[in-house]
Amino acid sequence: MGGVGEIVVLRHGQTEWSRNGQHTGLTDLPLLPEGEDKARAQAPHLAGRRFVEVRVSPMQRARRTAELAGLTATDVDPDLLEVDYGGYEGRTTAEISDELGHEWSVWRDGVVPGATPGETLAQVAERVDRVLARARARLDDGDVALVAHGHVLRILTARWLGLGPESGALFALPAGAFGVLGHEHARPVLTGWGL
Repeated sequence: MGGVGEIVVLRHGQTEWSRNGQHTGLTDLPLLPEGEDKARAQAPHLAGRRFVEVRVSPMQRARRTAELAGLTATDVDPDLLEVDYGGYEGRTTAEISDELGHEWSVWRDGVVPGATPGETLAQVAERVDRVLARARARLDDGDVALVAHGHVLRILTARWLGLGPESGALFALPAGAFGVLGHEHARPVLTGWGL
């Protein structure tokens, strides 16, 4: 039914591409100095929690964010990789929309194959459902931190709340910010967001 612990979802700090609005899936970019500063600034906000597990995406931007935020990774989890944007990797929403001749949204329109095959929201939901199953198993012992990327964490949050992956559109999470997934009367709820 879920325990007393909460899941903290932390989005990595700013990179060159996130600052410019470029979709960054499997490209392994470093944090910018301001991204590092934002990650460091989260350390005091997370220090009071008892994390029994810290799962991080394999990407350097997520691993470095965890480290600077004072979190020691217990597992590098490929299920926390960002959405594979396929042919839209490195491109902005405006560029994609111009090319298509209408306003594009990853939540509605998906991606196209490119250097990588791309991924559907349903495929990402399968990955994050596995992450959530692993996290739920630890909540009786304390809190779990998941350090990853904007879209994958938004889909994970939707799934925590029992919503379809496209509902991740409702949960904008700024670079370097975190959210808290908890319970109220044993029901999964959002207890904090954009912190």
